[in-house]
Amino acid sequence: MEIQLGRGKTARRAYGIDEIALVPGNRTLDPSLADTRWKIGNIEREIPIIASAMDGVVDVKMAVRLSQLGALGVLNLEGIQTRYADPEPILDRIASVGKDEFVSLMQELYAEPIKPELITKRIQEIKEQGGIAAVSATPLGASRYGEVVAQAGADLFFIQATVVSTAHLSPESVTPLDLAEFCRSMPIPVVLGNCVTYDVTLNLMKAGAAAVLVGIGPGAACTSRGVLGVGVPQATAIADCAAARDDYYQETGKYVPVIADGGLITGGDICKCIACGADGVMIGSPFARAAQAPGRGYHWGMATPSPVLPRGTRIRVGTTGTLEQILTGPAGLDDGTHNLLGALKTSMGTLGAKDIKEMQQVEVVIAPSLLTEGKVYQKAQQLGMGK
Repeated sequence: MEIQLGRGKTARRAYGIDEIALVPGNRTLDPSLADTRWKIGNIEREIPIIASAMDGVVDVKMAVRLSQLGALGVLNLEGIQTRYADPEPILDRIASVGKDEFVSLMQELYAEPIKPELITKRIQEIKEQGGIAAVSATPLGASRYGEVVAQAGADLFFIQATVVSTAHLSPESVTPLDLAEFCRSMPIPVVLGNCVTYDVTLNLMKAGAAAVLVGIGPGAACTSRGVLGVGVPQATAIADCAAARDDYYQETGKYVPVIADGGLITGGDICKCIACGADGVMIGSPFARAAQAPGRGYHWGMATPSPVLPRGTRIRVGTTGTLEQILTGPAGLDDGTHNLLGALKTSMGTLGAKDIKEMQQVEVVIAPSLLTEGKVYQKAQQLGMGK
C-alpha cells in the first residue's frame, strides 16, 4: 500500500526486524530434529551463519575455526590482513586509539598498499589448516585481484559494495567490472551484494551470482544510512529479494540463496530473517565479541577507512565469551547473543519448521511492541532483553 508523502510523491511502508514477530503454527517439534543445513554453490554448511568480512571479526584463525564448527567466515582482502605481513601491531593500534583520533588513524593505516602475495598467503593459510577459504573484495578489488584469488585456491569469492548493480555507469576513463563476465570466468562460486530490491536481486542472479547479499546500512558499525540516507529496513528488503529468488527459481530451476547481511544481534534476529525469506545470515558484531576475534573487543565496518567519505565507525562491543559459546553454546548470557545455533533450532522447533525452507514459510505479524511488552523490570534493571 502506497502512502502519499506530499503532492507528486508516494512511498511504501517498510519494516525492520524489530517490528515483526513469528507466529507458532499447529505443530511443534524437538529442536534436535531441526535441520539447518544450507548450500552456497557446491559448499554445504550445517549452520546458516556467516561471519562478516571485517577486520575486527575475521582473520585466518577465525576463518578456520568457524569452518570447523560448521559455519563460515569471510576474510576481507582489502583490509589489514593483506596490507601488513604482521597485522597484530596494527590491530593493537586500532584498539588503543581514542575516538577523536580514530578516523585519521584508520585512513593512515588503510593507505598501506594491498600486497597480492599476502592475498595468496592468507588463502593458503586457511586451506592448509582445513578451513574453507571464503574471501571478499569490492568490485574494484575483484577486477584487480580476482585472478590471484583463483590461483591461490579460494573456495568462495564475495564481491561486496554498499550498493552493487549490473547497470553501473562509470566515467569514460573507467571500465566498470562486468559482473556477469566475472562470474563466468571465475572457477569458484561468486557471491554478489549488497542490494535491497527485487529487480536488482533478479539481475544479480541472472548475472551468475551463487548467492546474493541483502542489506544496506543496518550493520552495528555502519553509518551509510546517516551519511547517504540510503537503505531499506531488513524485514522488507529480505522479503522483496526472496521473492526475486523464488521467481528466478521458477523460471530457471536454479536456486540462488539470499543472505541477510547486517543489523542482526540476537538469535531471535536471525530467526526472523529466515522467516522473512533468507536462506542464511551474515553477522559481524556478535562475532566481534568473541575472545578469538582479532578486534580486541572493537568492531568497525568495511567502509570506515574511506579516505574521502567514511561510512562507518568503531564501536566497543567488548568480549563476552568464546566463539564456541556465541555460535553453538552453551550460552553464558541471557540476552540472546550466545548459542545462536541453539536459538535457531529452538525457534524452529517452537514454530514446527523441520528445515530452512519450512522456516521461510512461517507466519509473520507486525509487532512493534514485541521487544518491550511486559519487559519493564528487565529494562529498569538492564537485564536480559533490557540490556
